[in-house]
Amino acid sequence: MNFDLKKDGKRIIVITLASLLMATNIKTFVRTGGLYPGGATGMTILFLRAAEMFFNLKIPYTIVNVILNAIPVYIGFRFIGKKFTLYSCLMIFLTGFFTDLIPAHVITYDTLLISIFGGMINGLVISTCLLMNATSGGTDFIAIYLSDKKHMDSWNVVLGLNVIILSAAGLMFGWDKAMYSIIFQFTSTQVTHILYKKYQQETLFIVTSKPEEVCKSIWAVSHHGATIISGEGAYGHTKRTMVYSIVSRAEYSKVRKVILEIDSKAFINSIRTEQLTGRFYQKPTE
Repeated sequence: MNFDLKKDGKRIIVITLASLLMATNIKTFVRTGGLYPGGATGMTILFLRAAEMFFNLKIPYTIVNVILNAIPVYIGFRFIGKKFTLYSCLMIFLTGFFTDLIPAHVITYDTLLISIFGGMINGLVISTCLLMNATSGGTDFIAIYLSDKKHMDSWNVVLGLNVIILSAAGLMFGWDKAMYSIIFQFTSTQVTHILYKKYQQETLFIVTSKPEEVCKSIWAVSHHGATIISGEGAYGHTKRTMVYSIVSRAEYSKVRKVILEIDSKAFINSIRTEQLTGRFYQKPTE
């Protein structure tokens, strides 16, 4: 693993700020609303509240969170990437440290507002970590593993898995908090879905007079192939050439830019890809 002072220094700073924001969210919105964010964070909070209520034990957040992240961290090291997992471990540890350090603070007692804005902040933190090639831990590791191996957008799958945690919370502490937690998690998932687009694909239909150059440019930017299709214009009955390709939505802007640089008159139709079967290149995670 090579260390780039500028690149990795930036990642450390951003991850530190993200962990601070995550901890602040836990000690303000999540704590005040009695919510369960899902994943390892939700399981940690559920365990801590159960220990305090039933056994009158106050256990540090960091200890429980690190233990619950042990298996996801192993999945990260084994199947995703060592550097990615190390930065994720930094995020997990700092989040626990700041959560134990920061005092609790109430911003609002409105549980609906807490669920929405807390979920937005949670989604922002998760997206920031992913953009820095790290994760906040827990089910995020599982989501990335499924996305890499199965080539599927798995964040909604993770939302479904979190229902198990919410069911346990509902049985022990009341269904109203569990239902508000669903709003929190749904909001968080949608924000992540909007901000992080690596595992979403875009289908491109490009009508161009320079198909060979366009195909080469798509490969140069994204390492994705393309298919050249010959056709005929319906109005003028002139010969047309169309390039068909699928790229990551995160790469779409760069691909579109280089295509228009090659052929400023190119006609580009982009369609969101709902499901993809077959080989699709994903940049390896460090």
